[in-house]
Amino acid sequence: MKKHVDVAVIGAGHAGLNAIKEILKVTDDWVLINGGPLGTTCARVGCMPSKVAIHLADSYKMTDKLKRYGVSGGEELALDRPAALEHVRDLRDTFVDLVLANTTDEMDGEHLIEEYAELLDPHRLRVGEREITADAIIVATGARSVVPETWRAEFADGILTVDEIFEQEELPASVAVIGLGPIGLEIGQALHRLGVAVTGVDHGERVSRIQDPAVNRAALDIFQREFPLWLAHEPQIERCDGGFRVRSGEREVVVEKLFLALGRRPNLARLRLDRLRVPMGDHGVPICDPETLRVGRTSVYLAGDAAGGIANLQRAAAQGRIAGWNSVHRRKRSWRAHTPMAIVFSEPNIACVGMEWSRFDERSMVVAEQRFGPVGRALIMGQNRGLLRVYAERKSGRIRGASMVGPRCEHLAHLLAWAIEQNMTVKQALAMPFYHPVIEEALQDTLQELNGELTKPKMRGGFATRWIGAGRASIGSAAQV
Repeated sequence: MKKHVDVAVIGAGHAGLNAIKEILKVTDDWVLINGGPLGTTCARVGCMPSKVAIHLADSYKMTDKLKRYGVSGGEELALDRPAALEHVRDLRDTFVDLVLANTTDEMDGEHLIEEYAELLDPHRLRVGEREITADAIIVATGARSVVPETWRAEFADGILTVDEIFEQEELPASVAVIGLGPIGLEIGQALHRLGVAVTGVDHGERVSRIQDPAVNRAALDIFQREFPLWLAHEPQIERCDGGFRVRSGEREVVVEKLFLALGRRPNLARLRLDRLRVPMGDHGVPICDPETLRVGRTSVYLAGDAAGGIANLQRAAAQGRIAGWNSVHRRKRSWRAHTPMAIVFSEPNIACVGMEWSRFDERSMVVAEQRFGPVGRALIMGQNRGLLRVYAERKSGRIRGASMVGPRCEHLAHLLAWAIEQNMTVKQALAMPFYHPVIEEALQDTLQELNGELTKPKMRGGFATRWIGAGRASIGSAAQV
């Protein structure tokens, strides 16, 4: 069978589905090809089920503090882990159903083909028994968890990733989390709080890609109080009685299962994109125009996690819309990346916004920080460990970046990302309204300190030429809880 369409979209994740929305505004002559489960990575195995598990684990952890709040009596609360996992799956299925109901459930067999695709040339695809030609092709096939081939061959029965963890009827008694990026830290902490003996292992010296050394130290201090974090050594794994022996330097532990969080890699192997005969980047990803998303001079576009980089739903959706528009219009649109923002939904949150610490230059930049220890709202919540650091340009006073670990930093990250996106100065941000008592007062205090650094008097011959106050006084120290 042969079929011709204006546009063929490969992959029914957020990038592919948003591409279809743009294509539909121009033509009904399209096809969506999807060879795996429908329902998007975010809803099935990513953002949503992981946050359900994290919320459940955090809620259970709060029961430890009830006695401090004067709550006592009755039986100690017990966790039914199979029931908890069933709750995670139930909500996961709800999220998937919501996605399907508004997208692929409404597509007929002419538009939705549930098969894997293989590229024959820049305009032809083999899909099962069909050959499909298209004026333009959008590749939005998402990404998959990285599992080293040697480990897959030797330890397959003991390996879990985010693709399998939510399908478990029961959790193992012990787990080594290999890789302490965002996924490893989030799931590792959730498993620990659900009663699993967790050991975190990473070859690097940072957690969750934190570049700012002060924030990284603060994060390590916080999370090492919950479960062991073994850093700076390549993990060595071997089978043994009882499961797997994991070594990191001179330390070792025997665990029942291995949870691998070594990153995600674009799902491109089946597509044979090498047949495009264009320059290739890492992991078989064709090099594309970062603004139009077009691959070389072909009519092929890359969008979402398939294009590589850090996985992010909002980024994938935006790239899908740009690829969809460009596939059906001669006048191309460019994708403009917004202010970078990365949030880890551990407890406390970790977030990095804007300029990375690796680009910090003390000659042209200033930094100020605030610990959450004395922040009133954080004390009330019993979550006052952490550190917020904000960076600004010395000459212009514009806010350029921030890194933080602390309570509800997901909200502080958004405020700072909006400020950076609008090119706000520290003084302009301080002119915004703040309330009391809220976590945002930690940001207010940091901005006050930053403003003080920016307005320090210049010294000539050892004497100050002018004096400017350095913001409101510290409210003192407080014990961290």
